[in-house]
Amino acid sequence: MLHTLSLPTPSCSSIPTKTSKPNKTPSSPLYIKFHTSHRDNLRYLKALGIIHNKKPPSINTDTNTIDHVLATVEFFKSKGFTEPDFPRLAYLCPQLFTTNCDPTDFAPVFDFLATKLPATTEESRSLILHCPRLLFSDVEFCLQPTLDYLRQLGMENLSSPSSLNAHLLNTRANKLREKIGFLRSIGFSQEEAERACVRLPAMFGYSIDNNLWPKFKYLVDKMERSVEELKKFPQYFGFSLEKRIVPRHLHLKERNVQIPLNRMLLWSDQKFYAKWK
Repeated sequence: MLHTLSLPTPSCSSIPTKTSKPNKTPSSPLYIKFHTSHRDNLRYLKALGIIHNKKPPSINTDTNTIDHVLATVEFFKSKGFTEPDFPRLAYLCPQLFTTNCDPTDFAPVFDFLATKLPATTEESRSLILHCPRLLFSDVEFCLQPTLDYLRQLGMENLSSPSSLNAHLLNTRANKLREKIGFLRSIGFSQEEAERACVRLPAMFGYSIDNNLWPKFKYLVDKMERSVEELKKFPQYFGFSLEKRIVPRHLHLKERNVQIPLNRMLLWSDQKFYAKWK
């Protein structure tokens, strides 16, 4: 790894001479170039959290591999990443720092985020920190179709650097359509399903079998409520079945009280249980 050290050029006044001629050209700094040792490079990558003190080591530590990893680090720095970002990148996606990954392969994703989303350098950095797997998504066949579909639904502010947006962009369009299809299967129209997903975009990340379907069955079978209530309050799907929905439903049922879903679920525990003692 090549480093440079800049030293100031001595001024004429600081050098004793018999005759002093005016300096017609501006002073330029002198540079001393030196190569860091292999040990220093290892220490640097350990400080970034890319190499760990464990056996076997997290990556091969031969010279060629270390040079490749250092080049990857410099690539990310050129895209606005700072040294405190690397431990998270290495933890969430360690394969980024292997010889199997050529950092230049990630350039199309950065271009997509900057020009198609569009996102600022800082927004792109934050989106990738939330979901580093974005870097492995094909722009033409994955990212662009997903972005087009989300915009078709009416999703806005997708460049806002949130975990939700990052994972939405990294979700294949056919997976997004599956959630629309589920809502239609339980009684939503196409327009109602799309509107519900825009109101609760986190729904796109929920499992149908392990999340959406059990909550719907409980609503209809145990709570004896209709799908029309879901259309008014699709955020119902965003609450925990075991920790929120079931306990509050049973609490109200014991008191022979029935209130709208939003009042049942949105209120804090203190307000809810104080109201329905």
